[in-house]
Amino acid sequence: MQSAAEQQKVTPLRWTRPSQAVPEPPAQWHRVLTLLADVSLFIGTRAIWTQAASHRLVVAAAISLCYASILVCGVLALVVRRARSLARLDLCVLVTAIALTLCGWAMDHGGSDEAILTTQAARELVAGHAVYGRPWPWLFGHGVALTPTVTGGYDFTYGYPPLVPLLTAPLLWLGHGALPATVVSTAALLAGTVALWRMLPTPWRSAATMACLGFGFLPSYGRLGYPAIVALALLMPVVVRWPRIGRGGRLGAGGPARAACLGAACAAQQLPWFLAPFLLAGIYAVRRGELGPRAAGLVVARFAGATALVWLLVNTYFVVSEPGTWVRGIALPLTQGAVIHGQGLVGVSLYFTDGSDRLDWYAHASMLLAAGLLALFVLFVRRLGPAATVLPWCAFFLATRSQDGYYLMMTPLWLAAAVTAPAAEFATAWQPRPRMLSRRPARIAAAALLLTPALASAAWAATGTPPLAMRVASVGRAAPTAVARLGIEVTNAGAVALAPHFTLTTGQGMSRYWTVVRGPVVLPSRATARYELRPPAGRFTLPRPGARVRLRAFTAVPQTLSSADVRLRSSG
Repeated sequence: MQSAAEQQKVTPLRWTRPSQAVPEPPAQWHRVLTLLADVSLFIGTRAIWTQAASHRLVVAAAISLCYASILVCGVLALVVRRARSLARLDLCVLVTAIALTLCGWAMDHGGSDEAILTTQAARELVAGHAVYGRPWPWLFGHGVALTPTVTGGYDFTYGYPPLVPLLTAPLLWLGHGALPATVVSTAALLAGTVALWRMLPTPWRSAATMACLGFGFLPSYGRLGYPAIVALALLMPVVVRWPRIGRGGRLGAGGPARAACLGAACAAQQLPWFLAPFLLAGIYAVRRGELGPRAAGLVVARFAGATALVWLLVNTYFVVSEPGTWVRGIALPLTQGAVIHGQGLVGVSLYFTDGSDRLDWYAHASMLLAAGLLALFVLFVRRLGPAATVLPWCAFFLATRSQDGYYLMMTPLWLAAAVTAPAAEFATAWQPRPRMLSRRPARIAAAALLLTPALASAAWAATGTPPLAMRVASVGRAAPTAVARLGIEVTNAGAVALAPHFTLTTGQGMSRYWTVVRGPVVLPSRATARYELRPPAGRFTLPRPGARVRLRAFTAVPQTLSSADVRLRSSG
């Protein structure tokens, strides 16, 4: 008989493979971000393809391949199962965006007035001539935008720091016009995008593609040759994880490199000048909370010193060769007296009222707001620290030149700070707390007090009254739908004598000044005079019926604007 043990069934041994780790699936928000970046590449692409399909078939074919890539990436963004695969897909979206940007540049690289001035500055530099303070009026016309000033003229000089002409000079062999400058700005945008893409955490990289190359607006500024795009590219490495600069009291290898980028950015365009104080104040506050006041001051001093050294090295040649004109040139956007323009508060005086006799106060309000925001940033850095890359541009909403380009060209910096400089980085930052600010109501009152001068100045500017009353007295026609002469009656209701300069505008923006054929140069206070005006091109074609036509008069001392709606009907 079998024993009980023998009667038990013996289970055979089976060889099993060791269990394999299941690949980590990507987060759903990462999928959505990749998909949004992919979708953003559609914006503006059709217009470029339509332009290329008629005579640039190679470019049109490349755009068609980009369309295929967008579609495939859209499918894969929703179906890939591994985080590593989605990361590789982010790279594919970036490459597609770069290809579309290059196709857009190939179809349109004529540049803007800034690109033309930059290229001319580079030519003068190569020829050994002065760059600053030299007007180049022959560059303008034929569709190139002009910058009118309140003195009745136009600014034909180069008014930016010299880095971009220095970068453009080696590329002058590429061709005439603005081509070399557009190459520099577009290449800088692509390089800055790649740098930001690499520096961001992997799941956030498609956000860099979307912010820099998607939507179409930054590539268009690159094609226009804006020096601010070069400054943007240089600022990207500075802003990523900027609260960690000087951690432990040491700049390390990356600190001097970031300082060099900040100095170079300040030597490329003036917008970084407004960002630099916020970054330096923020670095000091974070480091002081970690190290104490003395060590934090040393960190900021070393960083600021390296920044200033690079800025000075870029400017050295011009400081030595043309010091006076160089200073006036790089300060030109602040002193040129350009007419008010933009989407900010100046629209009140431009479009919603008949002008103001206190236009200077828009500029005062802008500078006061910049100073007030910086003071608020220092007082409440733990709360406002993450917004350091957004706050500086708020001041331009009150400026006399409040174009939206001042805001949107720096939006990739907003993204870099949002991802890599969260509120946790500022949790232990130092905030000045004198006894008078120990209570919450006192801090609220201090914040209101810091902003009140700027808001009061803006309100004072916007509520000004136009000093000149104008009406059309006679119309001389070159054709039933064209005006060759315009007689106007002007009364100076202000308390000071004014030297007016006249123009007729339709829609937004400014038209060229009309020539004063007859009339006093200076109109005394409380006086009335008759002016006869001639259009800049010899004739002014009347717009379609119903369009708003405004007669405007600018004066320089003081800066004023007077406007009046006029009705000029066709005589046919």
